[in-house]
Amino acid sequence: MQLKIAFLLGGAAMLVAVPAAAQETDANANASDEEIVVVGSYTLPDAIDTATGLGLTVRETPQSVSIMTAQRILDQNLITVKDVITNAVGVSANEFDDVRNSFFARGFEIRNTQVDGVPAAWTLAGGNGETSIDVSIYERVEIVRGATGLLSGVGDPSASVNLVRKHADATNLTGYVSASLGSWDTWRLSADVGGALTADGRVRARVVGRYEEGESYIDIQNKKKWVLYGVVDADLTDTTLVRAGISHQDTKPGGATWGALPTFYSDGTLTDLPRSQTTAADWTYWNSTNQNIFATVRQELGDRWNLTVNYNRLKNTSDTQLLYLYGTVDKATGTMDGTNPYKSAGVSYQNSFDAQLKGAVSLFGREHEVVVGALHSILKRHTDNYDAPLPWLTDVPVIGQEGIPYPEPVWGTEAVRNEQERIKQTGYYGAVRLNVADPFKVILGGRIASWKQTGYAWGTNSDYGDDDVFIPYVGALYDITPNHRLYASFTKIFQPQNLYDREHQLLDPLDGDAYEIGLKSSFFGDALQTSIALFRIEQDNVGQIDGPEVILDGQIFQPYRAAQGVVSKGFELEATGQPLPGWNVNASYSQFKAEDADDIPANTDQPRKLLKIFTTYDLQGPLAGLTIGGGVNYRSKAYSDGTNPVLNTPYRFQQDGYTLVSLMARYAVTEQLQLQANVDNLFDKTFYSNVGSFSQYRYGAPRNATVTLSYRF
Repeated sequence: MQLKIAFLLGGAAMLVAVPAAAQETDANANASDEEIVVVGSYTLPDAIDTATGLGLTVRETPQSVSIMTAQRILDQNLITVKDVITNAVGVSANEFDDVRNSFFARGFEIRNTQVDGVPAAWTLAGGNGETSIDVSIYERVEIVRGATGLLSGVGDPSASVNLVRKHADATNLTGYVSASLGSWDTWRLSADVGGALTADGRVRARVVGRYEEGESYIDIQNKKKWVLYGVVDADLTDTTLVRAGISHQDTKPGGATWGALPTFYSDGTLTDLPRSQTTAADWTYWNSTNQNIFATVRQELGDRWNLTVNYNRLKNTSDTQLLYLYGTVDKATGTMDGTNPYKSAGVSYQNSFDAQLKGAVSLFGREHEVVVGALHSILKRHTDNYDAPLPWLTDVPVIGQEGIPYPEPVWGTEAVRNEQERIKQTGYYGAVRLNVADPFKVILGGRIASWKQTGYAWGTNSDYGDDDVFIPYVGALYDITPNHRLYASFTKIFQPQNLYDREHQLLDPLDGDAYEIGLKSSFFGDALQTSIALFRIEQDNVGQIDGPEVILDGQIFQPYRAAQGVVSKGFELEATGQPLPGWNVNASYSQFKAEDADDIPANTDQPRKLLKIFTTYDLQGPLAGLTIGGGVNYRSKAYSDGTNPVLNTPYRFQQDGYTLVSLMARYAVTEQLQLQANVDNLFDKTFYSNVGSFSQYRYGAPRNATVTLSYRF
């Protein structure tokens, strides 16, 4: 570890020394105290609250922070939350099926999600469509890697994702309309319009809408989606802002799969099915709605303090008719015996209130920032099921079928409630940034968190949590020069987990510590920003898959074991911004190693190395108006150890390392009218987006293209 630290800090010193001319420019820019804002950039000059609540910029935050700006989302034609997070620094994703996705950073699952800084709870892997939420309603996505228990309620070592809504800031009528056409007969209409409702501009509104429908590279699959968002901002006085809004998304995927493709034939050999193969029938669907009603009041208190109070109501629902196939495929007949038709209706409601007071105090002749806050949140969710009469069909044809010929069951009419849970979370936190000296800042904070889940799920009591857990936070920053800042941070990890061992006993909460040190630098008047981070995460009770799944009370059940002394350590590098006018770039590399106390690798289903590069350039001269760009995403191998169910021998489910390449081009027909084309998976790489889960695998999307025409005003 010491050698890696020395190596990386040596590299940081080289970064300090190389761009000498840029340093002189930067120093002059800083001396003038004028902040340079680059329009359409991949960097963000604004303060963020995701990590500490103190309203600090990315460079002032003593943790790894990446921002997926509106320009980046536009350039890469990113549509859903999953699209954004998959392209973010140091983050990977697993697709379980057509709806559910899990995200990971530094080797651990990301469970902390915020909307405008307020913690939001998702169902398991986003089973109610949360991970597929359209990002057209968000201005940007902030990702803070490392534990963020100070604000998110529980300390989780992976990351926290903050979805920042679009607000009604414009006093003049402004916005855009666009139309897109893409692969698999996918088309999309979008609009974003905002402006003042009163002559003095004190009351403003913004409306965002999108409609999409199309098919898929997977047989018989199709989708329809509409999104509508509206928000009103009102300056009641010069010091009082009131904001209220609602977002609603309705998604209807037809021919939806539940689970993925079988790995083994009945003789123990491996299947190699086409990417278009489905395990769904034509009557399957997985509909979801995602609604958020919110209100905010922000009151300035004098020149240096402000109070913000938020209310959020999240409603996520799912309505499904699905077919699950499991087991092996008969090699001679192409059929499967393991079938499970499933019909459900589920809903989750989360109501949360939070308040935050922040400001500055004078002490020992210096200004220091302070924040205190509180959160109270209650989530209630349930799932009702409708039985399919037994016996379920066997010898169902799969291979060579465009849709599984399994007739729709005559569903029972009496709902059976198999899941009903309540999650209550309260937290009180505070932090102070001490301005010890001009180049030296220290952040001290802590949270007292309570988290309790009660109820039942599939015949098992769901009763776990903890009260009054103290989560400390310590950070420090030191300016080596005006453009280079060293930082360090420490926080505790505490995360209740809904995992069970082979005796169906709940695993104890994750518990541990997270450490991070790094260097953040800026060049060319803050137009280009770089960061180097080293991290070490120490945890106990880390859930690891314990052998193959078993059947418990008629349900397929995956047992876990609690690994002790799990240490994840690694580093991350990122450069983002504009090294030259008209040239946007984001380049990152991340790497980690995770092992338990017995030196057994942990969480091996996550790639140890990620390389992500995306860049665009505005051409000049006779090609003025043309922007070209492209990206490369590399992901190293990942695997999980299991068992060949036929031969009863150990088997490693593995996805080797692979690289995906993307291209984009945009042409400004006029100042307002733009035509853009995007191609993803340019070389049509075949890869798995999930492998090993329940002895199944899922293919990632093949090469696809989208053309978009936009008019801005």
